[in-house]
Amino acid sequence: MSGAAPSRTGSSALYRRACSLMPGGVNSPVRAFGAVPGDPLFIDRGEGAHLWDVDGHRYLDCCGSWGPLILGHGHPRVLEAVERAARRGLTFGAPCAGEIALAELVVAAYPGLELVRFVSSGTEAVMSAVRLARGFTGRDLVLKFSGCYHGHSDGLLVSGGSGLATFGVSSSAGVPRGTVADTVVLPLDDEALVQTLFAERGRDIAAILIEPVPANSGLLVQRPEFLRTLRDLASRHGALLIFDEVISGFRLGMDGAAGLYGITPDLATFGKIIGGGMPVGAFGGRREVMQRLAPLGDVYQAGTLSGNPVAMAAGAAALTVLRDEGVHARLEGLGQILSRTLQPAAAAAGCALVRQGSVFWLAMQPDPPRRVESVRREGMARYGALHAAALGRGVYLAPSGWEVGFLNAAMQPADVTLLAETLAGLIAASPA
Repeated sequence: MSGAAPSRTGSSALYRRACSLMPGGVNSPVRAFGAVPGDPLFIDRGEGAHLWDVDGHRYLDCCGSWGPLILGHGHPRVLEAVERAARRGLTFGAPCAGEIALAELVVAAYPGLELVRFVSSGTEAVMSAVRLARGFTGRDLVLKFSGCYHGHSDGLLVSGGSGLATFGVSSSAGVPRGTVADTVVLPLDDEALVQTLFAERGRDIAAILIEPVPANSGLLVQRPEFLRTLRDLASRHGALLIFDEVISGFRLGMDGAAGLYGITPDLATFGKIIGGGMPVGAFGGRREVMQRLAPLGDVYQAGTLSGNPVAMAAGAAALTVLRDEGVHARLEGLGQILSRTLQPAAAAAGCALVRQGSVFWLAMQPDPPRRVESVRREGMARYGALHAAALGRGVYLAPSGWEVGFLNAAMQPADVTLLAETLAGLIAASPA
């Protein structure tokens, strides 16, 4: 995968300036190129399916701002809605009609959702949903699963300990031990362990929190039987099942992973797509649970920029396009092109293409894993070389082998064919 790299002097110069002003030169660690060669690219603009860096190089964007740009960059309906809303006011700190319009779209689409509250990020949505679950049940324990990421709130920055149902340990400095003391971490894809935990501690568990399609440590597609076990255990023991659909919500379909698996959670969290490219998160669920939120109930949650009029307009425009224009069916067609072309080449090179709708992951191992413990760390160096070579051929992938890729509706079949052929050639040329 050798070859002369294109000049990126503009990005490198900006990165040096950024490092003198911001920790690591970035405002989110996933943007740093710590796991791949080179310096982070500084992006000048996006249009349709493509990005341009400050040095003028064009890339097919398979990162999509980490998921929200399901329609691609600069969709005219979204831009029009944003411009119209911005001219009326950037923020009010008061109710606006746009909140109702987006809420109606979200509630109508997602199974079991009766009330929704908007926040400003996925992290805030999950943090608030967990607080609500604890307030509603009067219990403290939350079960989460290793390999599932739920944002950077203190209580969820936790990794598994040793042994059965061991309480988690903080996975970040600055998080007190007591903050994660009520979080239990288990591996994915193991019904027996979850059943044992509930047999021992079921009366103490407020919620089961899971990404139904885990997509933050690779794409760890779960068996329906495992998710149905979680639904059954939560119902029998009076706990709440929380689906973290920040990535999968409105990406896999209007009804998210809940619709894909036919499983209705008690609470669900959203982000990414419901903002249409603007910063928005949300959580919602059945009425009796959501009515425990202030101002109706005793569980407090607030946000000055929650329900921001510009973000609401962008989200409503994006979801309307998704609902009315058959976008998900078209994305599945693009995904099938990717699978047909890339999967055989990946298998021949000892890799696996894992795909769920328009979300894909190139696992640098022959067996697609269901749990993070089965992801082979040695494949990450191979991915780093692949990433650098892909950039040189005009393909922008996430700068980490742990991250997934996204197709978007602005891509044409020829774009996806070129993507698949490019990756197939690079994988074939890379050492196993």
